[in-house]
Amino acid sequence: MPDARALGQTSAVSIGWSRWGICALLFFATTLNYIDRQVIGILKPDLAQQLGWNEIDYSNIVFAFQVAYAIGYGGAGRLIDRIGVRRGYFLAVLLWSLAAMAHALTRWIPPEAKVGDWAAPMGYVAGNWLLVMPMTVLGFSAARFALGCAEGGNFPAAVKAVSIWFPRKERALATGIFNAGTNVGILIAALLVPGLTIAFGWPMAFLMTGVLGFAWLAAWGLHYRDPEAHPHLSPAELAHIRSDPPDPVVKIPWLALLRYRQTWAIAVGMFLCAPIWWFYLYWVPDFLNKQYRLDLLHLGPPLVVIYLMTDVGSVGGGWLSSWLLQRGWSVNAARKTTMLLCALCVVPVFMASRVSGLWTATLLVGLAASAHQGFSANLYTLVSDTAPRQAVSSVVGIGGTAGAIGGMVSAKLIGYVLQWTGSYTALFGIAATAYLVNLAIIHALNPRLEPMQFDVPPTPRR
Repeated sequence: MPDARALGQTSAVSIGWSRWGICALLFFATTLNYIDRQVIGILKPDLAQQLGWNEIDYSNIVFAFQVAYAIGYGGAGRLIDRIGVRRGYFLAVLLWSLAAMAHALTRWIPPEAKVGDWAAPMGYVAGNWLLVMPMTVLGFSAARFALGCAEGGNFPAAVKAVSIWFPRKERALATGIFNAGTNVGILIAALLVPGLTIAFGWPMAFLMTGVLGFAWLAAWGLHYRDPEAHPHLSPAELAHIRSDPPDPVVKIPWLALLRYRQTWAIAVGMFLCAPIWWFYLYWVPDFLNKQYRLDLLHLGPPLVVIYLMTDVGSVGGGWLSSWLLQRGWSVNAARKTTMLLCALCVVPVFMASRVSGLWTATLLVGLAASAHQGFSANLYTLVSDTAPRQAVSSVVGIGGTAGAIGGMVSAKLIGYVLQWTGSYTALFGIAATAYLVNLAIIHALNPRLEPMQFDVPPTPRR
């Protein structure tokens, strides 16, 4: 008689791997997303010196991105639910690649030029704050605004694709894998950008990283289809993907989603944890530069260590909750236990600015960033746990908008804290406690992780 375990393994293999190929495309898109947005964080110390920026100037550039990201995230979520993942994701990557390349256009602006110098001949009237702003700050802010609008489409599209292509028991792992692209993107940027900048100047760093998106567009157009239309998907794998009970067939207005506490749990979760991630992304290179005098050539190794650790956290956080589900845990217990462990792992980061050794600080930040990614992978998965597929992108969009608003507030706060105090101590202290507070609020809003119960009638077909 054949061994039951062998039969189970054979059956699992025979299902097929097409869904993981789709996950690979999501991973590479997220990688590109973070290559493009991380370039400015790596170049910040050098750009600030060459272009005469202070901490508040830099915070204004980050703020412009966050405003646009808030707009783009919410708008893209709704758009992708309407036009579908294939077209929506293609449009997002095309636009953010062009926006990334547009940063290089500011190379023709003299560093000493102010807005008032350029605006006065045209009869432009502005407040004193704008008139004294360097033109390079305004130029970078415009490019970051365009980038933020387009990059807001990444996570709504990717999370929706996971909800379409994976059964519930695999979604956290798939989300963790594509979310690991954020860390790989930062790693590639850390390795690629210094060399490009030293060899060809900082504009080339923005041009070359933007060009990478066009290769992905070709692969996406050739290979992505919904499961029912995919030419290489086996009947067994399609049955596996559709093994969950069907979602209710109902259309719910976007604003009506705000009536559900499940939506607010996601929105609050992203509002509180996204600003911490932005802090790591945009200010850790500057922290290492100021605390340990690391120049552009020597920033790479610590950043590589930090973001290799975050890859482990992203995949490990998704794997752990999926493993607990396979062991018979409820969705509620599996997701929240994993998130609690991640929140506890962040706490030691409050010591990062107080330790004397570079590598001790690097490991503390790496552990915290890794735990953030594990927390985030499960937070994104809560959307597909509690919302039907046809509303997933919209809910992710609402949550992402809340996260971007939190990032807007934190960008200005961080800029002023650093300008006034010159210290990162308070900022790492906030980061250390944010996730425990976050999880407590999520649990209060949805203690049993119940799915949305629709109380609106289906929209009639016209």
